[in-house]
Amino acid sequence: MQLIQSVRLPYLFTACALILLVTSCASPKREQTKTPTTSPTKTVQTAPSQSAASLLASAKALAPAQAIKQLIGANRAYLQEGSYQQALWLASKLQKVTDDSQQSYQLEVIAGQAALGLDQLSLAWQHLQAAQQLLEQQTELAHSLTFYQTLAQVQEQRGLAIAALAAKLSAFALNNNADETEISDIWQRFSALSPWQLTELKQQTIPYLNGWLQLTQYANRFGDNSAQLIRYLSQWRNQYPSHPAQALIPQLEAQLNDVDNTRFSKVENVAILLPLSGRQQLAGKAAQEGILAAYNNNNSVTLHFIDTNQLDYTSLANKFDELQVDHVIGPLLKQNVERYLEQSGLNLPVLLLNIPNQQLADNQVAISMRPEDEAVQAATHLSTKAYQQPLVLVQNDAVSQRIADAFIQQWQLILGKKPETLVFDSGSNMKASLEQSLGVKQSADRIKQLNQRIRQTLETETRNRRDIDMIYLVSSHQTTRLMKPYIDVNISPFADLIPVYASSRSHSVKADRDTFRDLTGLTFSDMPWRLASKQQNKALQSTSKALWPERSDSLQRIFAMGFDSLALIQKMTLMKQRTYIRHFGQTGSLMLNSDNILTRSLIWGRYYKTKVTEVALN
Repeated sequence: MQLIQSVRLPYLFTACALILLVTSCASPKREQTKTPTTSPTKTVQTAPSQSAASLLASAKALAPAQAIKQLIGANRAYLQEGSYQQALWLASKLQKVTDDSQQSYQLEVIAGQAALGLDQLSLAWQHLQAAQQLLEQQTELAHSLTFYQTLAQVQEQRGLAIAALAAKLSAFALNNNADETEISDIWQRFSALSPWQLTELKQQTIPYLNGWLQLTQYANRFGDNSAQLIRYLSQWRNQYPSHPAQALIPQLEAQLNDVDNTRFSKVENVAILLPLSGRQQLAGKAAQEGILAAYNNNNSVTLHFIDTNQLDYTSLANKFDELQVDHVIGPLLKQNVERYLEQSGLNLPVLLLNIPNQQLADNQVAISMRPEDEAVQAATHLSTKAYQQPLVLVQNDAVSQRIADAFIQQWQLILGKKPETLVFDSGSNMKASLEQSLGVKQSADRIKQLNQRIRQTLETETRNRRDIDMIYLVSSHQTTRLMKPYIDVNISPFADLIPVYASSRSHSVKADRDTFRDLTGLTFSDMPWRLASKQQNKALQSTSKALWPERSDSLQRIFAMGFDSLALIQKMTLMKQRTYIRHFGQTGSLMLNSDNILTRSLIWGRYYKTKVTEVALN
């Protein structure tokens, strides 16, 4: 007993001193702060019956243990009063004197709320991570509703839609006061996720998640066919009879039954603007051939191909009138897209095959083939696989650098730290750069120095760095074929294999036996058209290879975009009305975002010794 008293005395003394300090100061001097964009007070379920000042004052008369509980109540009162600076200050002081894990957890959550109220997102995220660590260390703790509600707001403001929705779902499961408004909000968030984001969310264990995912997938795939989707909604109701989203189904069915087809302009005459002559005619003709391949499957429309290399844009409105054009595809080249958008009187629905610099009007949609999009997808997925020390190897060219920058930015956003990066020039310096980045050169130098000091001959083996656990390689296919074997031979035989991931630039549809040998083990993202997969139109791919065996990888991408574009103009207007509709095409699974940009979800492939095939990254 005497031992326990001797241990507790410093704690009691410190607690008493803090109580005197807090109650005498009442609160720190209030600092000027900007108005918060999101108030964390929404996450507090019940308002305290007393003000922070009165709770502070009454804490003086209490014993230290009771006083700390009272001061935590004062902390919550500060949040209710919008005194975020005071709440943050008091939480940090109380954290120093409590040895109770439950109280420490509560204080970290309170600090996270206060930091959010001050728009200090990084600090809020740090406190919530600290709360998570406490929970992992103390199995008797469980996350509170307030934790998940605060986390959802923080992740949403950080731009992490998957993490925000996961937190919101966890909060919903704990919230006994959730209503149909909240259910509708969750549905809108699911409707805004791309297929690859749904795949990422699927890895988590959250109440009701499977039902939400199934409902979303039905809506994604069958949303453009009202009768078919209604049948699947009925099937879903039988699959998940107790799911909270049951409240949504009558509303969704009513919307599907109440479609006014007159709102959706019928596609009959389509003008297609492509460079069919001049320097870029190969690209234009690849797109044209893709569109014609799609037309063979659906020839209910009339196509009017217009060569942008021979076009007077100022006369385009009159030409459309003559042809009775009701929809437009193109232009393909960025400079021509800008010229098209400069023209007045062009108010037809248009699917642009390149992204302009300006904001799009309501009747304008652009398809994104930006390589940065796949880097964001890759970084989001790979950051969830417990890799701690990635190395980003980047070929020194503009496109590779854009991809790498997007990957690094997304990785840092999710995990809070930048991966190590090495930019290399292809050629004679490439091997030296790789050996330097893997630490092989340093190992070889140490062996050389040791041999110089010891006269007898030593059997030695160079070692690569052990702190690198993943490589993301961004380079052309030709350079990747040189770089991947370098990586393999510079991993010492007693070290764990370092997995190598890559962008679609590293993959070529013209893979041969030597390519399989050089790239075995490489995992990469790409569009379904360029990878043997469930989504690939295999019959068309076989025909394409027979007709154009020498077509380059870049022209293959344009052909696939042309093929998808004809189906997309049939769906464009409906995709704006029903945000959950997706198009599962050859360029990827496409969704229309709020900026009228069609973005893609790609799939993953891997090189084996004799083939390249689709893989599911779990």
